[in-house]
Amino acid sequence: MNVDKIAILPGDGIGPEVTREAVKILQTLSEIDSTFQMETKEFNWNSDYYLEHGRMMPEDGLDQLKDFDAILFGAIGDYRVPDSVTIWNLILPIRKHFQQYVNFRPVKLLRGMESPLKQDNPIDFVIIRENSEGEYTDSGGNMFHGETREMAIQNTVMTRQGITQIAEFAYQYAREHGLTKVTNATKSNVVVHAMSFWDRMVEEIADKNKDIAYEKYYIDALAAYFVQRPKSFEVVLASNLFGDILSDLGSAIVGGLGLAPSGNINPSGEFPSMFEAVHGSAPDIAGKGIANPMAQIWSAALMLEHLGRRDLHDAVLTAMEEVLEEKKVLTPDIGGTASTVEIGDVIAGKLKKIMG
Repeated sequence: MNVDKIAILPGDGIGPEVTREAVKILQTLSEIDSTFQMETKEFNWNSDYYLEHGRMMPEDGLDQLKDFDAILFGAIGDYRVPDSVTIWNLILPIRKHFQQYVNFRPVKLLRGMESPLKQDNPIDFVIIRENSEGEYTDSGGNMFHGETREMAIQNTVMTRQGITQIAEFAYQYAREHGLTKVTNATKSNVVVHAMSFWDRMVEEIADKNKDIAYEKYYIDALAAYFVQRPKSFEVVLASNLFGDILSDLGSAIVGGLGLAPSGNINPSGEFPSMFEAVHGSAPDIAGKGIANPMAQIWSAALMLEHLGRRDLHDAVLTAMEEVLEEKKVLTPDIGGTASTVEIGDVIAGKLKKIMG
């Protein structure tokens, strides 16, 4: 029997709290379904580790992770350590070295949730964000510190390979899921070099997939359309920065960051993919036991789908929706008084009924 090897990186702040509940759901599934078996190993690489060792992970950290089938990541961020350290020395090395060039973010209004938008149409689309280059590179520098002529340069790096492979993934995803349109997020009218290149590469792939409709919007207009007519989108393709911003906007129109999952995907399977909630470490509520674990549980469900278990993914979402529809056990961010642990317990209970 196949056993999935999963690395657990709980991280900082509420990361360990929500990750425990996600692992609880995975363990519940393994108890219910004998065909799903897993082995987990926890790696406590976080800000405490940095303060003790002067680095976010061991020198051979990536080697320790590379043979796992997937990574479940909690959150990172601590006021004692600069974000430039936590992000650039843990999350980004994993994404880049493991070629997780797809950041996959569903924007879906689950049953039982109400959108702040006044509309009755379902909201259900995905944002596919380029995850390895673009605006998030360390190419650049500072000069003349403290002087009146002080300056900073941050370079955007876009390559034919990087854009082509993310565009191909977007079209492949659309075709495999019976979707009919890909929307390109751009700003080539003013970012004339990088974004014009992005558009040209994306449109080369669009021309090879004419059975799927293609449209292009400038990022400012697209942000407005997310609010005005979210039902019109199916697959939104975006660069690293634009995808990051649009994803948070997307989560806001379907219930907030407590319900915002993501996957950092290596499509070839050569290296493990990593799944994490979008909300970050939320230090203001860490330790209070009130963080909403649904985003992390949904991220674990995305991991299950990536591992070939779409059935288990669907069961988890059904259980979550039943909890949301009942409105009896909800965390404070979505109008309730329940604890993080109580949410995990009630979703686990629903799964036992659904799959039992």
